[in-house]
Amino acid sequence: MTITFVVNQVRKESAGFTTTALALEAHKRGHTVYYVGVGDLVYLPDGSVGGHCRKMPDREFRSLRTFLEAIVEVEKKLVSAVKWDVMWLRNDPAVDMEKRPWAQDAGVLYGQLVGQQGTLVLNNPDGLIKASNKMYLQYFPEQVRPQTVITRSIADVQAFYRDQNHRIILKPLKGSGGKNVFLIDKKDNKNLKQIVEAICRDGFAIAQEYLPAAKKGDIRLFLMDGEPLTKNGKVAAIQRVQQAGEIRSNIHQGGTAKPANMNKAMQGIVEAVGPLLRKDGMFLVGLDLVGDKLMEINVFSPGGLIHANEFHQEDFIEEVITAVEQKVKNYVPNP
Repeated sequence: MTITFVVNQVRKESAGFTTTALALEAHKRGHTVYYVGVGDLVYLPDGSVGGHCRKMPDREFRSLRTFLEAIVEVEKKLVSAVKWDVMWLRNDPAVDMEKRPWAQDAGVLYGQLVGQQGTLVLNNPDGLIKASNKMYLQYFPEQVRPQTVITRSIADVQAFYRDQNHRIILKPLKGSGGKNVFLIDKKDNKNLKQIVEAICRDGFAIAQEYLPAAKKGDIRLFLMDGEPLTKNGKVAAIQRVQQAGEIRSNIHQGGTAKPANMNKAMQGIVEAVGPLLRKDGMFLVGLDLVGDKLMEINVFSPGGLIHANEFHQEDFIEEVITAVEQKVKNYVPNP
């Protein structure tokens, strides 16, 4: 098959990204692999969509690093999406929010056109538009969500802060990677107004109840087609633990990771959210869990799968590409 990975900017990809591991696994299996940045997508005069792509050289690679170095050095060439079997949207719109706002929606908008032309698009771009910010969490059953207020009103946040015994989490409605996430308690309440104002410069603020279990970090659980990603009875899940004095457990924010195993609370959350994720065409997602609550759903480019491979000594990346191959084999475009 021919698989095209859409990323924010090819030259800013990393050997540690899950996307790199997925692309290398596809290449190892003999598939044609393209990389394209969202800024290199194009609508062509014949009515089709394409991109100025980098094609992976037809040779073996010893590591993720050498694989990525090779793709970055390839000269871009215009390729029509008619030649693609899969367009995989792995760009994170939140990364482009400040410096490249024009790029935020480009992937899903082009993805919709590519899907209409008969190519399999992962994750489903219509579903991604619905899930384009943290409001998506509110579509899921109340029992698995933390109590939440989404607003631009400082008065709303202050009232919620009082109702939550003066301890809440504040973060932007749009964003990723733990950026602009704050824990507000009694010692910080004098800064509450300024923090809300700063967050609301770019949109709405989310105020969430603080979960004491968050002191132990969170769990990133990978789902594929609404079910836990598994291999040989092991589940692709990692526990991320924050640094001392830090509330964010994101690995690139200094958090550390260790293996996590499935438990009853996690299974209950999966059963609650899996059906809608399947309906919305969310092929591969990462759930961020604290205790028995779902904090976030990462639908664009969930990372950490390489860590899951290492901790559990299983190749979950292999399972994902096998599933993509099966999807292509069974894919019937909408008329």
